[in-house]
Order: sequence, then C-alpha cells, then structure tokens
Amino acid sequence: MRIVLVGPPGAGKGTQAAYLAKNLSIPHISTGDLFRANISQGTPLGKQAQEFMKAGELVPDEVTVGMAKDRMSQADAAEGFLLDGFPRNLDQAKALDEILAAQDITLDGVLDLEVPEDEVVKRIAGRRTCRSNSAHTYHVEYKKPKTDGVCDECGGELYQREDDREETVRKRLEVYHRETEPIIDYYRGQGLVVTISALGKVAEVTERAMAALDRQAA
Repeated sequence: MRIVLVGPPGAGKGTQAAYLAKNLSIPHISTGDLFRANISQGTPLGKQAQEFMKAGELVPDEVTVGMAKDRMSQADAAEGFLLDGFPRNLDQAKALDEILAAQDITLDGVLDLEVPEDEVVKRIAGRRTCRSNSAHTYHVEYKKPKTDGVCDECGGELYQREDDREETVRKRLEVYHRETEPIIDYYRGQGLVVTISALGKVAEVTERAMAALDRQAA
C-alpha cells in the first residue's frame, strides 16, 4: 500500500506511522528522517537544506520533494510506503501526484488522524523533557515521574521545551490549518481520505487505522 498520513501536531503520527508501517510491511518515510539522513550523508540536497536551515529560512519545496522522490525510488519502497510529514502543503501534494504518475502508480489512501484542538494543546504542553537526556520524556498528566520535576531514569531536571509551550503549540496549529489541512480536501476530491479519531490508547488507534485502511483498499 502507498499511504499518506496526515494530522495536526500532537496527533501521534510518528507513533502510529511506526506501527502501521510494521503491520503493513512497508517503509515509514518521515520528513524528519529524510532531512537528517541527507544532511548527515552530505548529499547535494542535504547540503542545500542545511544552507537554508543555517540561515533560519524554510527549506524550499523542491528540496523536500527531491528528497522524498529519491527515498521513494529505493528498492524497499517498490511495493509501498507510508509518508509521514510529506506532503506538507498543496504544492507538495501536486508534486507527489506527478512523481507517482511518472511511475504509473497511485496512492491507495490518505489517513487523517483527527484530534480536538484542546487535546492537542494538552498533549504537547504537558510534555516534560529531561535536560540530561532528551530521549527521556514525561507528561504532567499521562506519564508522571515518580518525583515531580526529576527524571526517573537518570535524575536529571525535567523542563518544558520552548516548542512545547502553549503559545508555540497554538502557532503550530495555525500553520497546520493554513498550510497542511487544505491537502485533506485535495485528496478527498480524489476519494482517498479516511478519517479516524486519534483519541484513546495507541493500540486502539492502530486497530482503528488498520480497519479504515482495509475498507479503503477494498
């Protein structure tokens, strides 16, 4: 299957993408991983992206599209893939259509993870990260440390990242509504969108997603 995963920040896209890709035996292709891989390998596209990022500018669509095109052309993606974070806007969605059309293939579905805005804010603004090891993360409601403000694993101080502050989250949501949400209507016009609730336990959402994709493929 060839799937695009969409949803607001905090919808759990990364978590669900990993489970779905494993269940469907297809590679999980995330924009973040693409950027890190291209930059660390020093590819021409990675060098271009790094220049824009160092200047504090947005990476142009053509660079992101180029990275995605290269990744989708690799052998492990021949029978399908799950795109997470790409396309991010209408121009990228149209570019993806052109890439697939050139190979005479199409998308099988666009999975839209739906989460109320207040829940998104609660999920992200409640995160706390360990200063000593950023891989150690907690939540003021869903995953509390044994001692308030202290990492269970290494004793480091827990803090709220700037990206996780409520005002930052609401700005990220504004960008999502303005730039990414329009691709849902674009794909709905192609009969590709299946929308599910991303509320509940991770396994429940995965089960819901697999059932929706099965119906879409039928």
